[in-house]
Amino acid sequence: EFDHVSFSYPGSGEEVLHDLCLRFDTGEKLAIVGKNGSGKTTFIKLLCGLYEVTEGCIRVNGVAIWEYDSDAWTDLLAVVFQDFRIFAFEVGENIAGSDKAVEARVWDALERAGLTDRAERMEQGLHTCVGKEYDENGVNFSGGERQKMAIARVIYKDAPFVIMDEPTAALDPVSEYEVYAGFDRMIEGGGNGASQKTASRKSALYISHRLASCRFCQDILVFDGGRVVQRGSHEQLIGEEGLYRELWNAQAQYYKR
Repeated sequence: EFDHVSFSYPGSGEEVLHDLCLRFDTGEKLAIVGKNGSGKTTFIKLLCGLYEVTEGCIRVNGVAIWEYDSDAWTDLLAVVFQDFRIFAFEVGENIAGSDKAVEARVWDALERAGLTDRAERMEQGLHTCVGKEYDENGVNFSGGERQKMAIARVIYKDAPFVIMDEPTAALDPVSEYEVYAGFDRMIEGGGNGASQKTASRKSALYISHRLASCRFCQDILVFDGGRVVQRGSHEQLIGEEGLYRELWNAQAQYYKR
């Protein structure tokens, strides 16, 4: 629950988010859309505890998030930010975030992120280094492949709360479609080789400026100027006057076949 939350960057009197009041429940898929600079990523960083609210309170199960132990809180979250990093480690270590990767879970994550074919062509498999900085036999991966690795990292973590901030920005249209089509599978707990710690349905927040990618979410928040100006399903929002329909119509030429 965001209870009258506002946020300004230190040293700035201008509010980036203004008096947000909203709540969502466990197991929901929530899309967040809006123009650049509307406050979408700031909203997510507040939820992750990376920023402190200027006013108001963010609560989970009625408890303010800053009352949770910081490690316990981050354990609940699996996030792909726009500015993710893939390190010059082995592929398996990158996905697991550890040198003790569970290979069955890594392969499951790669499959659900759409990277299995590429990984199977690597002579050293999951022990293939990313880049050639530390291993001349390492592999240079494309931007889209690195983005799929970041998505696989989220899947591997198997956390109950999944957050994806523009996760397909570097993908080609076919790969982008595969990610959207497989989104339900990506947020299901306990896939092949995955842990069973989150066997129930996950909560998911999905940020995108491409409205077509958000149609699979039951609930869509439309941000504008640091406020939520509309909320509803795609069918509801497309049927009423407002920013969502304006943005949809502006992008419609790219959706036509």
